[in-house]
Amino acid sequence: MKVSRAGTAMLVMLLILIWGASFPVYKIALNYAPPLLFTGIRTLAGGAILFLLMVHKRSALRWKANWQIYILSAVLNVILFLGLQIMGLRYLPSGMFAVIVYLQPVMVGVLAWLWLGDQMSALKVTGFLAGFAGVAVASIQNLSGNASAAGLLLALGTAISWSVGTVYVKRVSGRVDFMWLAAMQCLIGGVVLTGAGSITETWSGIVWNGSFLISLLYASVFGVAVSWMLYFFLVNAGNLQKISSFLFLVPIVSVTLGALLLNEPLTGFLLAGLMLIAFSLYCINRQPKVKDP
Repeated sequence: MKVSRAGTAMLVMLLILIWGASFPVYKIALNYAPPLLFTGIRTLAGGAILFLLMVHKRSALRWKANWQIYILSAVLNVILFLGLQIMGLRYLPSGMFAVIVYLQPVMVGVLAWLWLGDQMSALKVTGFLAGFAGVAVASIQNLSGNASAAGLLLALGTAISWSVGTVYVKRVSGRVDFMWLAAMQCLIGGVVLTGAGSITETWSGIVWNGSFLISLLYASVFGVAVSWMLYFFLVNAGNLQKISSFLFLVPIVSVTLGALLLNEPLTGFLLAGLMLIAFSLYCINRQPKVKDP
């Protein structure tokens, strides 16, 4: 399905808003549930929603031909990405963790250049570095705290798994239905994470009150089902470097909403980070001039 540039821009902005809003919502939910169980439940529920949406297109699943793709995508984009993320946040301040995880667009840009043959230029390199610097500046008020070697490795592992998973999805996009890929990776990953949570945490630790249920509903429908569907569609349909570059905006939205909804501090560093990210997006998405013959 082809989408205009304006339509693509709207979908990208919607994805950024959904993921940016997810972090404050997750913070609320984690007041009422153990982290790994919450992650597993929301991922499994989101996968079930996608499965129900796609069940009428069962023939497009092609499990025998694509089961390895589904499992590898689940390992990279769900089990490692979300599992390492949850573990890493126990050893590293959230701001520092977010900065390292948002090396992802930089890594995707490099991997897309090496693995997919996407073009790379000095201007794009400048843009990716400026975007990463923007995330660091915007998160600077949350960078205090003790950083352990284990936390740094887990954060780096989170970024690497997400980056490799994204490029892998782009590479196999012609062999698998992206909706089924989103559904199956969430179902498989959700089962594994929920199982791991059941072993290491307790279900009695979940407080099934209104705040948790509303957070879980948002997390399952928008944070998992809608967001992965949008992300895979954009990855399949667009330039991977350009799509990934806009993910630098997710922490900006998250910090802003955290200040508005959770009374978290909002400083001038956010504006400075936003300016760096705007410069980054200009560099990465700037169309090269075509020389007259």
